[in-house]
Parts: sequence; C-alpha cells; structure tokens
Amino acid sequence: MTKTAAAMISFVQKEDLTLLNFPNEEVLSNLEATAQRRLALERAVVLGNTFKGKTKIVFEDVTGIKQIETNIWGLTDKRVILIQGIVIPINRIHEVKV
Repeated sequence: MTKTAAAMISFVQKEDLTLLNFPNEEVLSNLEATAQRRLALERAVVLGNTFKGKTKIVFEDVTGIKQIETNIWGLTDKRVILIQGIVIPINRIHEVKV
C-alpha cells in the first residue's frame, strides 16, 4: 500500500461494520499475498483469544479503504469473525497488522 493510499484510510468502529457493503472481488493480486494474509489472520486469532490483543485490519468496501483495530475471535474459509458475530470477508482485507 502506498503512502497516498495510507493517507486516505478511514477509521471505523466495529459496530459500523454491519452497515458496510462488501463486493465479492479479491483485493490482493497474487497467491503469495493471499497466503501471507491468511497466516497473519491465524496469528491474530491466537493473539485475540489467548492474550486479548487487538489487531489492525485494513480492508476495502464499496466506498473505499478502511481500518479497524479490534480483537479477532475466529476465522472461517471466507470470513474473519469479530466480537458479537460481526464479520469481514477475508477477500476484502488488504493488510493485517498483528
């Protein structure tokens, strides 16, 4: 992600995630990047469940790039599960900062 893109990131609260619309397209361009994202998400689940640590997630909905800082409680093949069953589609995540 470039500095220009980083400057245009909107910060959201987890409660607002239910109001967002996520397209079906993948945001990452190659298999290596998607594999790295998956590993980072798996580490974030351990961090959230074991140490109650928060993770920064940079993702994209239909209006643009956003960031949230929250605990990740679970992970499926297609979704990241946050507290209260709120989800983010994995294919819309650009970056995971554990």
